[in-house]
Amino acid sequence: MRSTRCAAMTLTSVLALGALTACAGTDGDDAAPAGDSEATTTLRVVSLIPGSEQEAFDAFDERVAQFEDLNPDIDIEAVEYEWRATTFAAQLAGGTLPDVYEIPLTDAKTLIENGQLADVDEQFQALEYADDFNETLLDAGKGEDGKVYAIPAKSIYGVALHYNRAMFEQAGLDPDQPPTTWDEVRDAAKAIKDATGQAGFATMAANNTGGWQLAAATYSRGGRVQEAGDDGTYTATLDNDGTREALQFLHDLRWEDDSVLADTTLDWSTINQAFAGGQTAMYTSGSDVLTSLIETNGLDSADYGLTAIPVDGDDAGVLVGGTLAAVNVKADDAVKDAAVRWIDFFYLSKLLDEEQAVADAEVRADNGQAVGTPVLPIFSREQYELSLEWVADYINVPLEQMVGYTDVMFDQPVVGEPSRSTQETYGALDTVVQAVLTDDNADIDALLETANTQVQALLDEG
Repeated sequence: MRSTRCAAMTLTSVLALGALTACAGTDGDDAAPAGDSEATTTLRVVSLIPGSEQEAFDAFDERVAQFEDLNPDIDIEAVEYEWRATTFAAQLAGGTLPDVYEIPLTDAKTLIENGQLADVDEQFQALEYADDFNETLLDAGKGEDGKVYAIPAKSIYGVALHYNRAMFEQAGLDPDQPPTTWDEVRDAAKAIKDATGQAGFATMAANNTGGWQLAAATYSRGGRVQEAGDDGTYTATLDNDGTREALQFLHDLRWEDDSVLADTTLDWSTINQAFAGGQTAMYTSGSDVLTSLIETNGLDSADYGLTAIPVDGDDAGVLVGGTLAAVNVKADDAVKDAAVRWIDFFYLSKLLDEEQAVADAEVRADNGQAVGTPVLPIFSREQYELSLEWVADYINVPLEQMVGYTDVMFDQPVVGEPSRSTQETYGALDTVVQAVLTDDNADIDALLETANTQVQALLDEG
């Protein structure tokens, strides 16, 4: 999904696959082990973020046991892991990465070009449903040679607004009528700070996540941080009106309203901790974050609300992203074979096979983990909705508290993350966010001009 200045398209048009005519999926009974069962392969796989709730680890371990029963020639070794662009290369070089790990969708092309992901095309093509993937998502994991190096593993997300219903009520706000404009977000943040003493809003600002969410705020105001030319060149456009408006919004919350959590160390994990701990009432992140809030932070979902990010102005859209499963470039053929069998079982079978969907949902529900968190589909909307029907009896997330998002999730205009120098762009914007949160007199125009020059130099290098 290229982030260009052209008008954003609806999710249906961006992700259209057509009807799935024969989506066979994987049947647990058919997952017979290949080769000599006495020759076992040890497979190190990413499990959960360090510090996750014990119930989440218990649920993961149950799925591991089910997989090993079906695949006695594979021994799973779980590794706690969290993707960070700033440490990935060092982990790879140091040999500390697991055999199977998760990467952001937009980083796959760079990692492939750098020779940092294993070629798993042969194993992927053997999957019965290899032709059923959303082509846009699948392309993100392909190299210039047309081979698959990373597999869409978790449904994509749209950035949304997450809010604390209890804090809304404490401030006299109706949690069933969350903000729909950025002005309303600001007003709610100020009311919450005045009533509770806690921040009404927070933003990520570190480890490239500040730039990620600033890009999302830019898109929602009609701006873009990068343009792709027809000749294959890319132009940095960080100094656009949408980004300026988003930064001015943060400035005003910080220095005029005192309603933002002024912590410039917040990233994806720590802002989740702050939200779950009641330190802030609102923040933006992927629509799927409730699962991690429950698994890792022990959030009481009764206090949770989800609504659409405000979309204002011409060409405004919602930033979408996702997660791919990749295999360590150092893996041999036996490990790659085992890895794709694990990816098939753990990530994908529950989306395509009713028996596996129910088995996964039952384990998660029994261990108090989220079932039914709203996401966007890897395959098609029809298949996604069918998979939810299979597990309807196990859905335990408060969908009635998420209608502000779920009512529009398939209709919102969506825009992909910047295609080139993605993390470098986000890193440059991190610095700008941090400056605005720490300096009342920060010169937004000058900061964006400097960041734009830095990123353009990287884009020119190719």
